[in-house]
Amino acid sequence: MLYPLTFHPVFKERVWGGREIEKLYGKKLPAGAVIGESWEISDRPGDASVIANGPLAGKDLRWLMENHAAEILGGARPAADGRFPLLCKILDAREKLSLQVHPPAGKAAGLGGEPKTEMWFVADAAPGAELFVGLKNGVTRADFERKISDGSVAGCFHRVPVRAGDAMFLPSGRVHAIGDGLVIFEIQQNSDTTYRVFDWNRVGLDGKPRELHVAQSLASIDFNDFEPKLVETQFVTDGKIQKRALVNDPLFDVETWKMNLDANGLLQPKKLQIVAVTGGEIEIKNGATTVNLSAGQFCLVPASLERTQILAKSDVGLLRVGAN
Repeated sequence: MLYPLTFHPVFKERVWGGREIEKLYGKKLPAGAVIGESWEISDRPGDASVIANGPLAGKDLRWLMENHAAEILGGARPAADGRFPLLCKILDAREKLSLQVHPPAGKAAGLGGEPKTEMWFVADAAPGAELFVGLKNGVTRADFERKISDGSVAGCFHRVPVRAGDAMFLPSGRVHAIGDGLVIFEIQQNSDTTYRVFDWNRVGLDGKPRELHVAQSLASIDFNDFEPKLVETQFVTDGKIQKRALVNDPLFDVETWKMNLDANGLLQPKKLQIVAVTGGEIEIKNGATTVNLSAGQFCLVPASLERTQILAKSDVGLLRVGAN
């Protein structure tokens, strides 16, 4: 009964957000709101994605996992409490995000949180845009703690200039922040635990300083993680598709594909996958079901589906995500 599924996005107002998600992808944002995150596929408490297409329209991802988990997951492992394993977002950073970290799996429970490994794909970047990722060479924990105290901890972070098409992998424990002027596709573990180290002395949407989590951050940070690089893999030709591996992790794998008009390819059968279009238009076909996607749209392909084809309706860029 399952088929390629699309969902209604869940928009999140953030003090650092804007309206680029509407400008770039035509998503109708709430009037007057600064939207920092569009949750495209989510099984978070209170924020389960609602199906937008086909006979199951109106049901949500929580219902799917409660009633059809084996067909959805195949060999992929669910998250805690039997939830869908991944959370997929589009982020719009008009201002810098807080300097932050997510707890590693071995420490998360003791800190009252959930582990969160993620990756970023840069979809749009203003000139001079950069990421803050990992520590500068030689920075010690003592240095870091001292600079938290005097408000200069940003100087401890490795800064990476980026442009559209770049990707960065962020295992739990890696300190990071997104700089201003960036739109990013984020693929992550199903988690919403973030510990803020520093928030640029700004106030939140309520006019009050946002909470910091210094003790939890210091317990989570990998202080041997110096100057990580952007993903350095190259495109390889697979038939009519150019494919570039971005992440190969026990939690998920991610490739970016480039397809010219009328090129087509098959997804791996019997594997839970997500297709996210970063540019152009595609058609996804499985049996009698056809799904049309344009830039900024996502589709969940259940593991129970055997032959799922992607056809490029223009020159296309996409992410193919596999849950492990």
